[in-house]
Amino acid sequence: MKKMSIKFLLLIMGIMLITACGKKDSGEKTADAAKTGETVTVEFMHSMVEQERVDQINLIIAEFEKENPGVKIKQIPVDEDSYQTKVTTLGSSGKLPAVIEVSNNYAKVMAKNEFVDYDAVDKVIAEKKADSFYDGALRVLKTEDGKNYAGVPVSGWVQGVWYNKKMFAEKGLKEPKTWDDILAAAKAFNDPANKKYGIALATANGVMTEQVFSQFALSNGANVLDASGKASLDTPEMKEAIEYYKELSKYTMPGSNDVSQVRDAFLGGSAPMAIYSTYILPSAYKEGLTDDLGYAVPEKKQGAAFGVVIALTITNGLDDAQKAAAEKFVSFMLKDQSNAKWILMSPGGLQPVIKSVATSPEYTSNEVVKTFAAFSEDLTSSFNNLQMFGVVGDKNFVVMGDITNAGIIGKMMNEIVVNNAAIPDSMKKAHQEISEIVK
Repeated sequence: MKKMSIKFLLLIMGIMLITACGKKDSGEKTADAAKTGETVTVEFMHSMVEQERVDQINLIIAEFEKENPGVKIKQIPVDEDSYQTKVTTLGSSGKLPAVIEVSNNYAKVMAKNEFVDYDAVDKVIAEKKADSFYDGALRVLKTEDGKNYAGVPVSGWVQGVWYNKKMFAEKGLKEPKTWDDILAAAKAFNDPANKKYGIALATANGVMTEQVFSQFALSNGANVLDASGKASLDTPEMKEAIEYYKELSKYTMPGSNDVSQVRDAFLGGSAPMAIYSTYILPSAYKEGLTDDLGYAVPEKKQGAAFGVVIALTITNGLDDAQKAAAEKFVSFMLKDQSNAKWILMSPGGLQPVIKSVATSPEYTSNEVVKTFAAFSEDLTSSFNNLQMFGVVGDKNFVVMGDITNAGIIGKMMNEIVVNNAAIPDSMKKAHQEISEIVK
């Protein structure tokens, strides 16, 4: 009996020894994959479902795999409409892909659900160096406690006032930067009898209305949350911003205007101004309008740039080899050449968030990019001044994602500007709804 116990003990020790010798750190295991014939597969989920974008990502992946023969990247394109549901479902079942494309807003959800491997994400950013990115691009990806990042920035878009410089010059109007400038220009151009309007402005019950309104509110020092994360919709600064937006809406197209109505009115010449994202640039290029295009950020007490940062996050629960391979792939996506290829899937629409990419020949030589070179620096520098509802000082409150998903701000503004609801009553109702979410 004793002899059998000793043999058993020796067997166990042998197994442990073999296991210990065979276990390598993540870097060694990935590096040795090519030598041993072992292939590490990294699943990469993103929302770029258009075939030409999938093809472009395949080119980036091919270059990466050439440099890293032991790693195989598997694309998982998922339509934007079902993206969040897909992530939540896979996360709940513990089957998340290793690398996932997320917006800064959805990165909060990933963090809230503990889907993110912070060590891996922080490592990639540290290796690239934080000062390689525009400040705001990193700031909006901070976790609520400020200790980590929920994703690695790879691109983004910004929103502002787009205007037709030729039309403004003909009327002797200056760049529409301040609230007064924008309102004066809207009044000067407005001619609804001939279906001409002063500005194309979002007024629908939707996310775009919240995004556009946020620029005016934040430029007046108003936010949905205060520094402690409590509802702060009932401030004089917020009321002033709402009153201004209602006044400005008198000079836009009637009814509830959303993405397509705003874009078409501006590009079609019905309005000389629009508040829209950089995704208007590819269409403006096709219409031959970029030479006359100007860009400005609304100002009151301060300038407030709004935008969305696209990031790649690395998920929890990976084995050492997968984690190392995922880190390598995300790091590869930060290189000037590969990052420019990612951004140029939508030239003009997506903007660089890495400083060196913004001036790299891989990016600046693109024909579309060349056409808006005059204000390209204004667009990229906007990432240094990104301001958003729910980002207060150094605090990036996760709950703001729930408030946006509930549609409270868009609904409030639609009721006020389209249905002529009383501002105090609408503000009180929205404030209460937000308070219920944050309590």
